[in-house]
Amino acid sequence: MGVDGVMPSPSSTGQYQQQLQEQVSTPGGGGARRSRPLEEKERTKLRERHRRAITARILAGLRRHGNYNLRVRADINDVIAALAREAGWVVLPDGTTFPSRSQGSRPAGGTSAGMTSSSSQMVSQQTPPSSLRGISSGYRTSVEYNACRMKGVFMPTPSPYDLSSGARSQSPGMVGDGGEQTESLPLIAGSMEVVNDKQIMELHPKLPERDFAGTPYVPVYVMLPLGVINVKCELVDPDGLLKQLRVLKSINVDGVMVDCWWGIVEAHAPQEYNWNGYRRLFQMVRELKLKLQVVMSFHECGGNVGDDACIPLPHWVAEIGRSNPDIFFTDREGRRNPECLSWGIDKERVLRGRTAVEVYFDYMRSFRVEFDEFFEDCIISMVEIGLGPCGELRYPSCPVKHGWRYPGIGEFQCYDQYMLKSLRKAAEMRGHSFWARGPDNAGSYNSQPHETGFFCDGGDYDGYYGRFFLNWYSRVLVDHGERVLSLAKLAFEGTCIAAKLPGIHWWYKTASHAAELTAGFYNPSNRDGYSAIAAMLQKHGASLNFACAELHLLEQHEDLREALADPQGLVWQVLNAAWDVCIPVATENALLCYDRVGYNKILDNVKPLNDPDGRHFSSFTYLRLSPLLMERQNFMEFERFVKRMHGEAVLDIQV
Repeated sequence: MGVDGVMPSPSSTGQYQQQLQEQVSTPGGGGARRSRPLEEKERTKLRERHRRAITARILAGLRRHGNYNLRVRADINDVIAALAREAGWVVLPDGTTFPSRSQGSRPAGGTSAGMTSSSSQMVSQQTPPSSLRGISSGYRTSVEYNACRMKGVFMPTPSPYDLSSGARSQSPGMVGDGGEQTESLPLIAGSMEVVNDKQIMELHPKLPERDFAGTPYVPVYVMLPLGVINVKCELVDPDGLLKQLRVLKSINVDGVMVDCWWGIVEAHAPQEYNWNGYRRLFQMVRELKLKLQVVMSFHECGGNVGDDACIPLPHWVAEIGRSNPDIFFTDREGRRNPECLSWGIDKERVLRGRTAVEVYFDYMRSFRVEFDEFFEDCIISMVEIGLGPCGELRYPSCPVKHGWRYPGIGEFQCYDQYMLKSLRKAAEMRGHSFWARGPDNAGSYNSQPHETGFFCDGGDYDGYYGRFFLNWYSRVLVDHGERVLSLAKLAFEGTCIAAKLPGIHWWYKTASHAAELTAGFYNPSNRDGYSAIAAMLQKHGASLNFACAELHLLEQHEDLREALADPQGLVWQVLNAAWDVCIPVATENALLCYDRVGYNKILDNVKPLNDPDGRHFSSFTYLRLSPLLMERQNFMEFERFVKRMHGEAVLDIQV
């Protein structure tokens, strides 16, 4: 088989073998030629047949399993071009190949960025990314070769037939003298042979992946759209949703997650609940034999990143807020945040004679009674309890509506009259009533730690007052979670309950961990701020839902390095805090994901390879069901991801 993947015709076979024969000189180097033994010719034929069979299997597998659009008589250059395009490179019709973000610095002269060829039979010349290599030939200076090595792109060494014997002796590891000897290249995963003055690299069609066959079964849920139930508590587009759920069921997705919005169900009057749309949805899910994860969403929807629906808090709560705005979280400037209720009213009867905790409990109890049959049949596998903004246990310290932008440190949210009352009480008990105030040098939403007197290295956060304030601030957060989860455990006895934590990873490499402090996590470099939360969850038998599945994907972003972020460090600290007290940990992705690289990162995090105790996440929830996920190529990747999450073997191309 020729280097372009096409077998020579019978008429050219003799000429082809003669060329191979003439490339082998006698040991004396006098120019005399010798004939190859018959056995060697037969071995060459077998080797060519074997290579042709491998090529056919590669092409067939790429067409069937990789969805590559390869022509009928495709050669290795077509494969390289397809792999390069999948990796995000640009491949022009003339064969020029370059990274998509470097279009302004394309190779001059229209030559390929990573290979050249002296053969007119080479239809196109393309270069895959640094880990993919293909056919190459021709001459390159040492300067060009070294430059390409620094860029991670393989540039071929000079052909032994273009250089003098002295130059050829400088690169014995690249090409054998006899044209048949093969050597492994230290820079490249593969082997190379010389045939008819072409350097041929055996191509691995896919990057190596970790094998998840036989690993523990991790259930996969898919989060339904935010607006699947409208403000009238009606199921939106039931026919379209049913079709999508059937498709999910066909790939063995375990179930779906849905938000049960407080602002929809108890919208108009206290203790008047409308569950009609959710009942119809739950019946649909049960008929398809899927499971349900339900979120008790006591916050508003809209205004945050990723929100594509607007669901405010109940109307009657908004009316109370107009006359008593202190029921909402408040910053130092007096700006109110109606995203959720302040924890200062957890035990204050300001909601038509009820405390906030009583309102949450009545809502959860109504849900449990309304859908008793779904609990009895184990259709509802988990209930996640909303504990703050976005359903997460944290202060709303980074509100976009108030001008916060990443990577701002955020602001403390403790200036409503009820939170200040709690702070005064704590200060008086400590014997320092003048500490009943928030810090006045903590900057603003978009400040950086070193710009403030409170969060800078050696700042007030680590002084006597700072330690007192932060301890109180974080204690209010833990106490709120404990109060609500204790009642949730009572309402949903026998069913798994869970609480959600955010992954606030920016400024993690600083001493103060400022962004975590304003969010309520007292986690400076000299203190573990997550162990108390884990202990509280363990006390009430609650699981942890930590939105960290793909935080490792962020580590190479330039803005993360500038923000001194450490997603991996945060992930392992939180996981260790949870696993040390033996509570299950579930996760979900915070960023949209449709590609194999992202899925592989999620798999590595859900089933950690380097955990000595073999611990893994209890379930994974995919964010979220959408028409884009249902596109053919995206859905094929998602199906493959689900199988690997379940520990099933995935058919890959074998060569």
